[in-house]
Amino acid sequence: MTTDTNVIFISGIDTDAGKSYATGHIAKMLAAQGVKAITQKFIQTGCHDYSEDIELHRKIMGIPATPQDIDHTTAPVIFSYPASAQLAARIDNSEIDLSLVADATQKLARDYDVVLIEGAGGLMVPITDTYTTIDYVADHNLQLALVTNGKLGSINHTILSLEAIKNRNIKLKWLIYNEHFDTDPIISADTRGYIRRYLDRHFPDTEIIVVPSIEL
Repeated sequence: MTTDTNVIFISGIDTDAGKSYATGHIAKMLAAQGVKAITQKFIQTGCHDYSEDIELHRKIMGIPATPQDIDHTTAPVIFSYPASAQLAARIDNSEIDLSLVADATQKLARDYDVVLIEGAGGLMVPITDTYTTIDYVADHNLQLALVTNGKLGSINHTILSLEAIKNRNIKLKWLIYNEHFDTDPIISADTRGYIRRYLDRHFPDTEIIVVPSIEL
């Protein structure tokens, strides 16, 4: 696994694609290689006062909460309602201040070799009526990692996401395949093969990372 930049945004083909497990696993892998890595949550919904996803990352990494977790640098935007960021903010009668996210990322990037930002849901999750997650990735010129899996229907979601990435000229650093959902070996093998062939044609420089099923 290689990285040539210290900020990578990790998104998924859908909600519950396995982003949190993949993010924690990659952070753990980087640490094992001697890389000082930290994870950040882009926007956390369905929580109060702390990020459950950051907590899961630390559990997978096998480390306690960091000072940056405690002061909310790793999760600067949290809403209580478990919905898209746009809706969750509206229910909480609040605004989404993306400058808090960007400032937190810059702060983490000064202290760590690699910052892995876990997104919320998929690339087209709305932040406002006219702005989505993929817009943020493109506007901040971030490299992207896309989490996929072997669920029935995942090929469609994966290719739609890859088309959106290509149309915005975003660099796809990693395609992350999460094995946790491999319940049918025939479907999962076909899914992996199809996605690999698609990447060879359209994203030949993208590295494929396989994340094993993680039991905590």
